[in-house]
Amino acid sequence: MTSTGSEKSSADTGRTRRGVLFDVDGTLIDSSYLHTVAWWHAFNQAGHDVPMHRIHRLIGMGSEQLIDELLPADRDKDGDAAIGDAHGALFSVHWPGLTPTRGAAELLRRCADAGLVVVLASSSNATEVAAMRETLGSDDLLTAVTTATDAEQSKPAPDIFAAALEAGDLRPEDAIVVGDARWDVESAWKLGLDAVCLTSGGISGAELREAGAVAVYADPQALLDDFENSPLGRLAADG
Repeated sequence: MTSTGSEKSSADTGRTRRGVLFDVDGTLIDSSYLHTVAWWHAFNQAGHDVPMHRIHRLIGMGSEQLIDELLPADRDKDGDAAIGDAHGALFSVHWPGLTPTRGAAELLRRCADAGLVVVLASSSNATEVAAMRETLGSDDLLTAVTTATDAEQSKPAPDIFAAALEAGDLRPEDAIVVGDARWDVESAWKLGLDAVCLTSGGISGAELREAGAVAVYADPQALLDDFENSPLGRLAADG
């Protein structure tokens, strides 16, 4: 995990330490469909015909779990690592054109200005996360960043969010997850964390609410516009 040097202790601020754990792909960066296409090409290169709609619904899940869900159980799993590597290489082609979701950087700043600790909690590898951080241009607002190397298991296991809580020196009752997939909600729930979800990753609000999201917004800008009334605003006010 990476500390960004912007951390202040609760003793320094005189407030209870509260914070937000942000998923990145599909939440802060408009990349879910790019990942879908990259996975589709990777599967095809390995001789597997996997429809895009099946892939898209699993974006946000860890690579190993995603491959397990989409390929037959009796396959030769020796080829799985190569498929994962191919996806990474294909996705990297899109790095120069990555863009934040609407209002992403502004939402991070609003959280920081409200006294909330801001932690990025991504299941992507450190190189991909570095590219997305450059796109966001918000490192000065971050307390810490966690990546795939900080978790033994990826989503829907809770490891990434557990590492993010530790990195941000936060308790589950004093933190909220912001994500875009049911895997974010399930991972958060296992740690007693509430999850606010965005439909910017392409998953419907109805499905996210059914998964257990405490609130759903179209994108970071919509959440920012309702900040005072949102779970994030209430968390900041309680601090």
